[in-house]
Amino acid sequence: MDSILVKGNGALSGTIPIAGAKNACLTLMPATLLSEEPLTLTNAPRLSDIATMTQLLRSLGAEVASLQDGLVLAMSSHNIANHTADYDIVRKMRASILVLGPMLARDGHAVVSLPGGCAIGARPVDLHLQAFEAMGADLDLRDGYVHAKAPGGRLRGAVVDFPFVSVGATENALMAATLAKGTTVLKNAAREPEIVDLARCLRKMGAQIEGEGTSTLTIQGVDRLNGATHPVVTDRIELGTYMLVPAICGGEVECLGGTLELVGAFVEKLDAAGVSVTQTERGLKVSRKNGRVRAVDVVTEPFPGFPTDLQAQMMALLCTAEGTSVLEERIFENRFMHAPELTRMGAKIEVHGGTAKVTGVPRLKGARVMATDLRASVSLILAALAAEGETVVSRVYHLDRGYERLEEKLRACGAQIERIRT
Repeated sequence: MDSILVKGNGALSGTIPIAGAKNACLTLMPATLLSEEPLTLTNAPRLSDIATMTQLLRSLGAEVASLQDGLVLAMSSHNIANHTADYDIVRKMRASILVLGPMLARDGHAVVSLPGGCAIGARPVDLHLQAFEAMGADLDLRDGYVHAKAPGGRLRGAVVDFPFVSVGATENALMAATLAKGTTVLKNAAREPEIVDLARCLRKMGAQIEGEGTSTLTIQGVDRLNGATHPVVTDRIELGTYMLVPAICGGEVECLGGTLELVGAFVEKLDAAGVSVTQTERGLKVSRKNGRVRAVDVVTEPFPGFPTDLQAQMMALLCTAEGTSVLEERIFENRFMHAPELTRMGAKIEVHGGTAKVTGVPRLKGARVMATDLRASVSLILAALAAEGETVVSRVYHLDRGYERLEEKLRACGAQIERIRT
């Protein structure tokens, strides 16, 4: 199992290109199942999760070609030969549940295994299923699979009022509603940039959608969707992660392709901590304002609030801040598993349920640590860059699910980092 060796060596400076968004691409790919015509995605990230979704779509009969070194995905679902998403593939990644809505909407039936993914809490799919039931689907859960059918072969429009904001449920219901008979209104819908990106792609395919970026989405169902070509939006989580490199290490990094609108709440916290962020023609330029960063309190919230997917990385920064910070996790339970690993590096962290109190120390120290999930793994890399001595991060297969060519991008800024293959 691969590990990553990091030697902390002071300030880092340079440019880092930001890839297309993993979470957006994993949502856009299942949209190919809605149409018999080709869907082409540009600016695709090159990640293991994308390979898993490719495997899943191919298992259903879709054709998926990776072009231009993986930056372009050319897909066609003119023949869905199989309507069962098997456990052996779905268990690897939670986003696999997103094939359920498109298959159910297009052909009126689907069988999808309950999904897997990072171990950061239960994250049930109840809201997905409630939305489909509201749209007339008959659902049966047995043997770990969701068996779904639309009476008469077609879903019908409905008003779906989500009891709490769910990105995945919004995405699944939005795709399903594009081919439902009548009008569907999604209330308390997620507002993330990935939702906006999906809506724009679906509109290119002929869908009639209003309200993306707000908490109410209105979809007028159509009889069929056509093909399209669509660029995947910039990955705001990768962007935020690399913005923390000069914040935690010193130096100056320009994140190419970044925009302030993608990371507004995150930038507000960086500013309060003493980190400068400037929009340039090419992206976002980041550096410390004056010496050691200051403690700030963080509460994770749905977009446009502070992203839960940047909480672990922000904790790494605050481990070296002057003062005491409090981080409150309101999105997922069990998402402080990186805290014990950071304490092995000398961090002072107290976790009580969904709250972590972090008292900054002048310098972290290298140690052997273990990644527990995707975002936790990169938080340990960030901490290692600022630590004294060597750090070895094991179980980095998590990292490959969300960050492409991480070692290469960091070495370009002067980091001493290498992968140890075993």
